[in-house]
Amino acid sequence: MRTFSMKTTILSLLLCCAMSMVAAPKREFRGAWIQCVNGQFLGMSTDKMQQTLRYQLDELQKDGVNAIIFQVRPECDALYESQLEPWSRFLTGKQGKAPSPYWDPLQWMIDECHKRGMELHAWINPYRAKTKNTNELAANHVAIKHPERVFSYDGLFILNPGIKENIDYTCMIVDDIVARYDIDGLHIDDYFYPYPVSGVPIPDDREFKMTPNGFRDKGDWRRDNVNVLIEKMSKTIHKRKPWVKFGVSPFGIYRNKKSAPEIGSMTNGLQNYDDLYADILLWVNNGWVDYCVPQLYWEIGNKAADYEELIKWWNRYASKRPLYIGEDVERTVKHADPNDPNRHQLNAKRRLHDQMRNVKGTVLWYAKAAVDNVGNYGTSLRQNYWRTPALQPLMPFIDNKAPKKPKKLKIIAMNDGNVLFWTAPKGKHWHDVVTQYVVYRFNKGEKIDLNDASKIIATTRNTFYKLPASQAYSQATYVVTALDRMSNESKGAKKKVAL
Repeated sequence: MRTFSMKTTILSLLLCCAMSMVAAPKREFRGAWIQCVNGQFLGMSTDKMQQTLRYQLDELQKDGVNAIIFQVRPECDALYESQLEPWSRFLTGKQGKAPSPYWDPLQWMIDECHKRGMELHAWINPYRAKTKNTNELAANHVAIKHPERVFSYDGLFILNPGIKENIDYTCMIVDDIVARYDIDGLHIDDYFYPYPVSGVPIPDDREFKMTPNGFRDKGDWRRDNVNVLIEKMSKTIHKRKPWVKFGVSPFGIYRNKKSAPEIGSMTNGLQNYDDLYADILLWVNNGWVDYCVPQLYWEIGNKAADYEELIKWWNRYASKRPLYIGEDVERTVKHADPNDPNRHQLNAKRRLHDQMRNVKGTVLWYAKAAVDNVGNYGTSLRQNYWRTPALQPLMPFIDNKAPKKPKKLKIIAMNDGNVLFWTAPKGKHWHDVVTQYVVYRFNKGEKIDLNDASKIIATTRNTFYKLPASQAYSQATYVVTALDRMSNESKGAKKKVAL
């Protein structure tokens, strides 16, 4: 009986391991937010900040991350070279002061992310003009130049969404970024109308009376103001560069059931629709945004906002555009799995992800927590959940045509080893020009299956790949495919190698 019990225990452990080592999908958005508004870069020299970011990117790459969402405009300022808004104090310590030695963080991040096969999404705050702890604004800041277009609320300055000039101004900023930088996405977060403070009204009576735009209810009027911004921003981005993805990361509750019995979730918290005047589902269903990342920062079992309830709700109602889930790293590892008090909630949350048909990815809040490996979160990603590479989810509503495959694969012996070279296929327009290549390796006798992400050994923007110095098998077949800007993948070009 003892022997049988031990065997049963061992088999149970092996089964648990096998169940947790689920094959990862080949396409999945695996993002991480790198914020500046928390002050993590304040006081750093150019070299130190670059060193810090380079280290974070290296660790995130090992964790399997394939997209970085980088905050470049926290308060109508810039972590990039701008003729329209001042340099951010979160970069240099003083708003309007250029970095010294001089550098452009956005351009630098684009280059570093692309080297690592990652996308770079520029993250802006559309309406926040001053955070609570900012005490001095530069002379060319919009709140100084146009104080009549800004209102104060709970220590913040907000560009008044009820003033048309602010919509035009925000879209001008977006167009400037999209036009001058080779970003993969433009990202906005959850700050529209300010988060409400009890007893503090939003000071927009004047604008509502002057330009009600046909609305009698102020809530409907405010929602329409934000809708106009989102639609115009979407058109601005795609007119300039159709391939740049427009993403939004809303607060995790759309509406509570007590406010909206037919569509609300079984939650009891702040609401996008009613409190922030952000009608997220309208934007998703109208195709104004290209992806949506609700911030589901709570734990499974939270009394006011249960994670399981919310991921199921978003999976059901927000399927018209790619849906990624915003995950709080620290809160996930802080709370115990409801079914196993000896482990935290990462595994339980990943199981829920796998069960949701419309969930196509994850974004980590925030990058540094994963890099610091809080609760072994980063280790779990790199050794289990994200151990194999992933390509970006497809967006056929932007482009669904694959590029031509690479040509003329050949092996050339170099002084430091053998290198696989190929020639880029021709493309005339943005939607058929190749931007990256995927290199697969299949051992002798293995079936060539390009759906098997575990066979991906590299994604690169180069037209060559240095073969490993030592290999477990004497022969292998390498397959190279081409990706366009929307990650549409070509057919494979093959080369057998005997080393």
